Amino acid sequence: MTAPLLISREQDGALLRLTLNRPKANIVDARMIVALDSALEQALADPELKAVLLAANGPHFSFGASVEEHMPESCAAMLNGLHGLLRRMLESPVSILVAIRGQCLGGGLELALAGHRLFAAPSSSLGQPEMRLGVFAPAASCLLPPRIGQSRAEDMLLSARSLTGEDALQNGLVDQLAKDPEAAAVDYFTVHLAPKSASSLRYAVRAARLGYVESMVKKLQVVENMYLYELMKTRDAVEGLNAFIAKRPAKWENR
Repeated sequence: MTAPLLISREQDGALLRLTLNRPKANIVDARMIVALDSALEQALADPELKAVLLAANGPHFSFGASVEEHMPESCAAMLNGLHGLLRRMLESPVSILVAIRGQCLGGGLELALAGHRLFAAPSSSLGQPEMRLGVFAPAASCLLPPRIGQSRAEDMLLSARSLTGEDALQNGLVDQLAKDPEAAAVDYFTVHLAPKSASSLRYAVRAARLGYVESMVKKLQVVENMYLYELMKTRDAVEGLNAFIAKRPAKWENR
């Protein structure tokens, strides 16, 4: 079976490249989550590491999390694993640079939002389509508002519409557009991070995120509980997921 994640060290070990390796969808399922979390746990302990580059093979960054793993019998384990990964990313003492092309949706965008600096192709498409399935995006509900503002975040989360790379830049969702976002991320690292002290960079990252990380971790737990113990008790949430898997229109009963 193909490894879900490719791992390499570059720039004399100062840059960790993690590449989602299940094109074209690069679904963020349990195997992908474990692979990412394990790679980060090991690498972040290395004092020589200055940054992480998160990218993806194929034309798309990620179509999102596994819908099958969102079903009532498995969603607790799925959310616990995903949110554990996002907490590790949020608490990372080094910058996580994310290179996005093609579709970056749902859990894929939540993964990107836990990074520090986002680079995207102009033709990319970023969105949280969960409401079309009758569920909400727990992590994005926490991570989007401080990044793009409350009003714009609510629009994305409720309408389920996607933004082009150009729109994402204008709204502050991504930091830089580039035809080759991976190359742009490496250039950023080479110019701005590589020349600096790894230990000092770690203090700077921690200081810049002081308060933000603690707030996000607390909110993640609240929305996770809301999703598991309130939303998933409703008829329509389960109906929406079942309808998606069966490739049929959902029949809402508003309960």
